[in-house]
Amino acid sequence: MSRAAALAAAARYFDEGGFAADLARRVAIPTESQVEERAPELRAYLEDEIAPTLARLGFASEIVENPVNRQGVRGGPVLIAERHEDAAAPTVLGYGHGDVIRGLDPQWHEGLSPWNLTRRGDRLYGRGTADNKGQHSINLAALDCVLKTRGRLGFNAVMLIETGEEIGSPGLREACRLYKDRLKADVLIASDGPRLAPERPTLFLGARGAMNFDLIVDLREGGHHSGNWGGLLANPGVILAHALATITTPKGAIRVREWVPTHMPNSVRMALADCTVEGGDDAPEIDPDWGEPGLTPSEKVFGWCSFEVLAFTTGNPENPVNAIPPKATATCQIRFVVGVDPENFMPALRRHLDRAGFPMVAIEPWKKAYFAATRLDPDHEWVRWAAASVERTTGQKPAILPNLGGSLPNDIFAADLGLPTVWVPHSYAGCSQHAPNEHLLAPVARQGLQVMTGLYWDLGEKGVPAPN
Repeated sequence: MSRAAALAAAARYFDEGGFAADLARRVAIPTESQVEERAPELRAYLEDEIAPTLARLGFASEIVENPVNRQGVRGGPVLIAERHEDAAAPTVLGYGHGDVIRGLDPQWHEGLSPWNLTRRGDRLYGRGTADNKGQHSINLAALDCVLKTRGRLGFNAVMLIETGEEIGSPGLREACRLYKDRLKADVLIASDGPRLAPERPTLFLGARGAMNFDLIVDLREGGHHSGNWGGLLANPGVILAHALATITTPKGAIRVREWVPTHMPNSVRMALADCTVEGGDDAPEIDPDWGEPGLTPSEKVFGWCSFEVLAFTTGNPENPVNAIPPKATATCQIRFVVGVDPENFMPALRRHLDRAGFPMVAIEPWKKAYFAATRLDPDHEWVRWAAASVERTTGQKPAILPNLGGSLPNDIFAADLGLPTVWVPHSYAGCSQHAPNEHLLAPVARQGLQVMTGLYWDLGEKGVPAPN
């Protein structure tokens, strides 16, 4: 049997409804990791759905408890599954997460439900279709297509499915350290996040880091009538607004230069040279003059750092009264790339605000640890191999992003497990991930099945990078 036969099997699986049936069962399990009452659903997803699927593929699975992390938080259970064929063959680690963001049931369009898979046109609606049940369902099905066509994978495979990614993957690092021997591999090939554009196959090689923090101006107890005290009492909202205005230029370029790299590596610039940011039909229009001057849009989001104000509150926004508020708070975020030191972010901000005359602005980092930034060199041999496989399947040169613009726990695989990391996303930026009406694009899912089938097929052929 041939590679072409395996790709044809992947297409039939989608066209004849197999993919929709499998995904519908998984979407129907309400695995909301932010809701304590859903803990049994997290385990049920692994026990009743994923473990039996992997057993049919010849994997031996174990569901393990997630260790408590250093913040004292325990995530949901983790499934580790292994299929070993040949000690001389490469070993590939796959990853996915079975938990989802809250369903937000009442906010979905009429006739849609987060827990029912519904197809309308080219969109498959349901919570988890894009993030991440649809994506790891594609990869599991692609493994099946290779096995049924060739009778073997031709490589060794380890799968790791967690159930706490949407709450920051608490305990995942500790779990990977505890089971490091079982997770030993030559490369991570996994799927999450969006393609650069819906119609263009994409590889990304890491993730931007993310650090959230609050800025607070707390001046006094209680509000005071603005008619009696206006002009006499300092307004915390005004102070905080001016303090925030010192952090970036009016066009959003970061002024705290310890937050940005000294340069962008040439390999990153070259990889991004043919990448155009395109979010699909519902994407917002890019503001071309926003952010770091001199960079292209793709360089700004994939090769540089950004600062965002996520929320700003003072007084009572829902019911304003004629009083000078006592306090103002802004929730902020830094998205950052490899080449900066996140441990210096808050000290650098403190120095900046003090120099600018705002010592009264308090800085409170979030207790949840930040996501670290990671990036595999676009010239790495595994990247060249994967790009060639994808192009062979699709006839298209894939976009190669040095890192995802968002964040995920890739540093655990790259740093703790020491793996080159290649991500093959099957979603797109307009998928309404984390929002009502989340959906997966049918054409992207169908092509993704063939892309992954081709990758898995090629892993069992000659020309694969030498095992570590």
